Amino acid sequence: MRLPLTARKPEPDAPGVRPDLFWSLSPRSDREAGDAIASNFLFHAFPAKVSKASMAWSYSFWLGTISAALFFLLILSGLPLLFLYVPSVERAYQSVKDIEFVITFGSWIRAVHRISAHGMVIAVFLHLVRVFLTGAYKNGVGRGQHREWNWVLGVVMLLLTLFLSFTGYLLPWDQLAFWAVTVGTNIASAIPWIGPTVRELLIGGRTIEQATLIRFYVLHVVVLPLGLGVLFAYHMWRVRKDGGLARAEHETLVERPVDTPVVKTKTYTLLGVARGQAPVIRAQSLEAPDTTVNAVPDLVRRAAIATLATFAIVSILSVFIASPLEEPANALVTPNPAKAPWYFLWLQEIVTDTTIRIGSFTLNGAFVGGVLLPGLLVGLLTFWPWLDKSSHLATGVWLPRVRSRQNTVFLLVVLGILILTFIGMAMRGPYWYFYWPWEAWPDIPARI
Repeated sequence: MRLPLTARKPEPDAPGVRPDLFWSLSPRSDREAGDAIASNFLFHAFPAKVSKASMAWSYSFWLGTISAALFFLLILSGLPLLFLYVPSVERAYQSVKDIEFVITFGSWIRAVHRISAHGMVIAVFLHLVRVFLTGAYKNGVGRGQHREWNWVLGVVMLLLTLFLSFTGYLLPWDQLAFWAVTVGTNIASAIPWIGPTVRELLIGGRTIEQATLIRFYVLHVVVLPLGLGVLFAYHMWRVRKDGGLARAEHETLVERPVDTPVVKTKTYTLLGVARGQAPVIRAQSLEAPDTTVNAVPDLVRRAAIATLATFAIVSILSVFIASPLEEPANALVTPNPAKAPWYFLWLQEIVTDTTIRIGSFTLNGAFVGGVLLPGLLVGLLTFWPWLDKSSHLATGVWLPRVRSRQNTVFLLVVLGILILTFIGMAMRGPYWYFYWPWEAWPDIPARI
């Protein structure tokens, strides 16, 4: 007796049906590769087909995937720290000390979290640099593209990444963290008219104390990761909506049209069979079959390699690079010199260099270097896709000639930021005096 059609079980050897559980990881045909995208929840972020050129290691360096892997590693390593850390000025330092010296593998987990945080700042910054130098924020010929808004989203995600790392900097509640956050928040107070109010809103009062620790803890653990995760999901959806990476757009634009093959047919007429070619419409296509591959398993395999390599490198570095932990935070003892977090040292250096005193007149360097110049840079970055009038043929191309001037200026700005960061890290000693890396610092006690 035959079962009804609705209750009939699929045959094991039927086309498109695989008896094994993980068939979507190794599809045997193009149809199964497309079905894997539709049936596997984790693969919904991928299209069915991807351009070979956009998958090249030398194009994107997979910095977006590396950034996502570091973000996931931050969440993974932050969960045990979340249960062991106590957000209290009386117990925060001791809880971190217990994690470092008492809890099994505690020092390694904390090192993984710290290195992942620093690595994510670097990876997101380099990802932004790569997108600019390849002109990947420009639209091509596809319909419904809004790559400029995805660029704006990337700038916002970079700022959130910096703020996420900055809020976590205070949590150990040692001298390094306390005074780094003190220097960083003092820069915000230089904003005209609203600066002191912004600083008080950020730290929860006039001084850095319990209210500051709670605010930074909630921002670091809940608000910023949740916001960054939502923006990342929308960012990935926007990449798919815009037709994939810009490199695929460039390959489509430069690809020469090819004639579609014409199939020999036969025509039945009233007088018999007429051999030859039936009336057909000759078509040309810009999409060559050999320029694309299935997302499963090709794209998935490379994403897995980049992710696992990131995990391995961070895990190995965490064995040899320990997280610093200085003396407990003391508002009465000022370290000399007091430095901001390393990713804000270029701002601190600009603040020092732009403070000019002429007689009784003083040009506020905190406003110029900490507010005005960074604000201009962020504003230019945000609106640059609408200011760039270069040809769309330069989309997805590394350092094209038509964009040589703007790429040169951009690289000079990046180089300046890196040089100022290095000067702040290695060449600024007590009283913020300049010292060469091979010069020894004088033994000056901390200021009280």
